[in-house]
Amino acid sequence: MSDPLDEYRRKRDGSRTPEPVPEGPTAIDGDDSLYVIQEHHASQLHWDVRFERGGVLVSWAVPLGLPVLPETARLAVHTEDHPREYATFEGEIPAGEYGAGVMTIWDTGTYETLHWNDHMVEVVLHGARISGRYAFVNRHDEDSPGWLVRRIDPAPDGWTGLPGFVPPARTRPGRMAGTRTENEWAYSFDWGGLRAQARVQGGRVTLHDRDGVDVSGRYHEVKALGATLGSTELLLDGELLVFDQGRPSAAGLHRRAHASPAQAKRLVGRFPVVYVIYDVLHHEGRSCLGLPYRQRRELLGSLGLEGPNWTVPEDYTGDGPAVLAAATEHGLPGVVRKRLDGEYRPDGDDWIAVPADG
Repeated sequence: MSDPLDEYRRKRDGSRTPEPVPEGPTAIDGDDSLYVIQEHHASQLHWDVRFERGGVLVSWAVPLGLPVLPETARLAVHTEDHPREYATFEGEIPAGEYGAGVMTIWDTGTYETLHWNDHMVEVVLHGARISGRYAFVNRHDEDSPGWLVRRIDPAPDGWTGLPGFVPPARTRPGRMAGTRTENEWAYSFDWGGLRAQARVQGGRVTLHDRDGVDVSGRYHEVKALGATLGSTELLLDGELLVFDQGRPSAAGLHRRAHASPAQAKRLVGRFPVVYVIYDVLHHEGRSCLGLPYRQRRELLGSLGLEGPNWTVPEDYTGDGPAVLAAATEHGLPGVVRKRLDGEYRPDGDDWIAVPADG
């Protein structure tokens, strides 16, 4: 009689991987109540959802993570059973080994079984980060990986879906604020780049230009931002730039903006893009559009968005002329002053572009 962990063992060498590889026969005992979700930074980021059942962890790999909204169905790939010891495993699986990459525990808790057969698994999760009723549905037969997972319960209170794109806040031309109102504004450099929104969900990044056109294929290096954020859902606003000797290069950015996806991959080394992020529009199921700018910036600063191809530039309050002088010295187009109490509005007058000679 075959052991339920035979396939698991065939794929792993216990002398080469830190994963648990038990040698003896699998003990069919336990109370079948434990579940764990592990974030797996393998060749493609995904989340492994595992349920203790019959002495093993029955497992699915979910590329985008469990959905929060009940109307969303996501792919769930049924994988080999794992040993129960895997429920506490965290570590790095070496390159060249099956599932190579970093594995961390994302959530753990208990579950209740409502239905469990070859066609549907319906459970209620009681975890630290996830709770509610979920259904895993097999679209084909028991030997096919073609499963989908849905949330059956309503979304948590206040949770709203992540927009694909929102009309960007307008920046209108103007001059510096008067001294009496200067403390009502934040000042940031006008970089002169290409406006872009980054939609981050399930570790995947989609970039849209100011008109809502998907330009993700031209800027491959920014996609790594998704793996950094993991399961965090965000909609960000910013600019795409190419730097040359520390200053924005209009020529380099032009090359990237007009390249095909294949050409863009070849240009990454010569003209790497940096995504300069200056606003957050949606965060973890909550719209930020109605928040004052100062609060959105505080949230943005708390997200730790610093990486090789993305950054959050500093904002300055007060002494706008000094910021404008620094922009001029560095050859930038000018500054943008943003009303600290202003909401994010496409038709507002809360963002004022002040030219270098202004």
